[in-house]
Amino acid sequence: MSITVEQLFQDKKDDLRLELVAGAEGLKRNIEAIEINRPGLALGGFRQYFPAERIQIVGYSEFAYLKSIKPALRQSVLNDVFCEKKIPAVIFTRRQEPFAEVKEVANKYQLPLLVSALDTSRLIGDITFYLEEHLGPKVNFHGVLVEVYGIGVLIVGKSGIGKSECALELLRRGHMLVADDLVEVGLHSGYLLVGKSPLPTKNIMEVRGIGIIEVQNIFGIGIVLDSTRLELVVRLEEWESGKIFDRTGLDESVMEILGVKVPEVVLPVQPGRNLAILVEVAALNQRLKKIGHHSARIFDQKLQKTLFKK
Repeated sequence: MSITVEQLFQDKKDDLRLELVAGAEGLKRNIEAIEINRPGLALGGFRQYFPAERIQIVGYSEFAYLKSIKPALRQSVLNDVFCEKKIPAVIFTRRQEPFAEVKEVANKYQLPLLVSALDTSRLIGDITFYLEEHLGPKVNFHGVLVEVYGIGVLIVGKSGIGKSECALELLRRGHMLVADDLVEVGLHSGYLLVGKSPLPTKNIMEVRGIGIIEVQNIFGIGIVLDSTRLELVVRLEEWESGKIFDRTGLDESVMEILGVKVPEVVLPVQPGRNLAILVEVAALNQRLKKIGHHSARIFDQKLQKTLFKK
């Protein structure tokens, strides 16, 4: 999986305040690595390990070093480092004007040379997030992704069990929709799961008996989010006599998604049950657990103390 430097430039040139200053012939170079590299060691002469497949960011320290050496040596160093055909692009930060030798080398090797007005840390963070969205591992789910009290909740269950109806009631109660029917979940920073809707289905819900609806036109423009962090899975299952459902909350179940364990709550579906309220309570309970307050464990401890006293 890869994207071109040109796609990155077109998509993010305004947000990252990018300007192409040399090497335009190389805009079709592919970006295959999510990680970013600062080539300070390579410029200083240590090239035993140089991840050339990454975008190279020249920050203040690298710029200061290049400025400190004589033009002839600078030309030689740049030729040695930036001759690598695997380098997707080189970006100077803080609006630092690339030296003439840098532009010459970029044009010689058809290496895209860009300048950003952002500081180095922010630029690296923003580019990394963009590359993770495009190049990072992803998985799709059939379900509904909503944000309830700030918790991203993925509602799953077999077709026709009432996922969309539950989501509609949550929207009516002021919560936010991210995706309906098809939910795309990606891994960020190795531990964060971020869910979003594929563009064709964003802001769209399919409700049996009614059809396709545009959510923002019905509930208001602020009711749809672009993405949210996935922190809880709610699985809707049909009620079956004799089937055991958790009644204490002590036996916690998880769903593993892209190597990340996400808490999972199973809700039995019966006529007359208000699933939206149950999802709200599950989300609030998850918020409490995040700050270290586990209601079921606290109750169990109190119960154990009472029993032992007797």
